[in-house]
Amino acid sequence: MKQKGIDSFTDKRVWVIGASSGIGEACARALLLEGSRVALSSRRRDRLNAIAKNARTDQALVIPLDVTNQDQLTQGYETLLKTWGGLDVLLFVSGMYVPLRADSFLIGTAEQTIEANLLGPMRSVALVLPEMLKAHAGHIAIVGSVAGYSGLPKALAYGPSKAGIINFCETLYYDLLPQGVSVHMISPGFVATEATAQNDFEMPALITAKEAASEILEGIQNGEFDIHFPKRFSRFLKFLRVLPYPLYFWIVRRFVKI
Repeated sequence: MKQKGIDSFTDKRVWVIGASSGIGEACARALLLEGSRVALSSRRRDRLNAIAKNARTDQALVIPLDVTNQDQLTQGYETLLKTWGGLDVLLFVSGMYVPLRADSFLIGTAEQTIEANLLGPMRSVALVLPEMLKAHAGHIAIVGSVAGYSGLPKALAYGPSKAGIINFCETLYYDLLPQGVSVHMISPGFVATEATAQNDFEMPALITAKEAASEILEGIQNGEFDIHFPKRFSRFLKFLRVLPYPLYFWIVRRFVKI
């Protein structure tokens, strides 16, 4: 049994949470070009308004919010429903990344990371699920990271938050496939964004946000659950995940020079 894809994004109602920069902005701009109706959410209203200016009249809906604030998320979804009457695709891209290692581990930063990267998507899914289940239709797409596959340097909080997303999406898929609601687990490698600009090491197979958006939208259209890219990098990390730990740690220490 294969989950549903999307024939065309034209006129589809898509809520992009995390639309103000990076992968989220690239996805939002691509969807607008495809003719989707796009609800744009993030904390930065000015950036959202700049994206909306390129849309047709009534094609873009600006809903500023913080994904760690339940009331703002709830009000945002209510605004969307009042305006468009429903939602076809939830695309959750928002997240935070702060490089952390054991010698600089900050529990406050770790808590903020989990709030944004794991509980944020969970809050959003909890909002949209009742209507999607009632309609036996809809798409839930969540951007995680290949950093969730297994432990990597400088990801002491970010990695666990993305590992949680993998488990969450896998369980969602199992539960929602019989209900007609599609789930898309999105695991990018290194993408040139404001977040990755913090890295002080060479990022293998680095791609642009526009390239990432193309991979994501194509995967959703095809009904793919496991959307990962760039393949030359993500497949290598998938392979590492199945190795015995001594060999895994040896390879990471040898090839990740940080």
